[in-house]
Amino acid sequence: MKSSTFLTVCMSPTIQKTLIFSDLIMDTVNRTGDFRLNVSGKGINVCRVLSQLGKDSSHLTQLGGVLRPLFLDLCRADNLKVEWVESYSPIRFCYTLINGSDKSVTELIEESEEVQEGTAGRLLEAFTAMIPAFTTLIISGTMAAGFPDTMIPDMVRIAKAAGVRVILDIRRKDLLNSLPFGPDVIKPNLYEFASTFAPELVFQNEIKGETGEIKKRVQEIWTELYKTYKCSLVLTRGSKPLWYAEKEKLEEYAFETVEPINTTGSGDAFAAGLAAALEEGASLREAVAMGARCGALNAGFLSPGVIKQD
Repeated sequence: MKSSTFLTVCMSPTIQKTLIFSDLIMDTVNRTGDFRLNVSGKGINVCRVLSQLGKDSSHLTQLGGVLRPLFLDLCRADNLKVEWVESYSPIRFCYTLINGSDKSVTELIEESEEVQEGTAGRLLEAFTAMIPAFTTLIISGTMAAGFPDTMIPDMVRIAKAAGVRVILDIRRKDLLNSLPFGPDVIKPNLYEFASTFAPELVFQNEIKGETGEIKKRVQEIWTELYKTYKCSLVLTRGSKPLWYAEKEKLEEYAFETVEPINTTGSGDAFAAGLAAALEEGASLREAVAMGARCGALNAGFLSPGVIKQD
């Protein structure tokens, strides 16, 4: 019997710079000496929180360009186990701007550059060799350009054939194309769920108002999805009570709200807590509670994707 081990996969590696300002004023020069530099990306954040929970976790990604040594140095500083394949694609920077005067958090996201031909084959080969050693797979985020639409579905298919629990924090065609291969849990937020399964709600801006009709519509969609795919759903809604479903019926979980410092990575911390609890045999509701605790802990730190600061 395999011991509990976790593999996180994300195909958009990131170096995250968090800048903290006493006051951030648009259309002028803003200076600060208070900043953090972290290795990031959704999969890295999940891996780091799993590690901080005491779990044996590894991360698989693509790396390229002159920032790769910095990325790997930052991984080593966080004691993260990372496997990677050459992509010849520069690693992106993303930025979090924290305004101390109004407590606002603004994220500036660079799109990942296209990976070169052959990257997908190398990554899938590495994944296929690795996955039998793991018990849980968490795939997070969007892929860099250059990967085929079959990439994530192929990973789900291979993992399920190896008897691995699969948790997906993805959206749109990546999620739609993966469902037929039997993921165990899908974890979109409400906007991602709507943009994937009911884009008319997004186009009509009904998600922003979030009336009771939204939950009714989500329930209708989920009932049909569950009948076909038999997976579980965890649907986060920011600071609002989340919805989850082990079978057809949506349940609600209200968690204690906290005054956040930096919410960047809280969804990834949630995914890590959820995965860790499920691996320990928790019910879905118990796993949701663990995820919510980890998400709240992350929001209390300046660095993204952490539940404790070394």
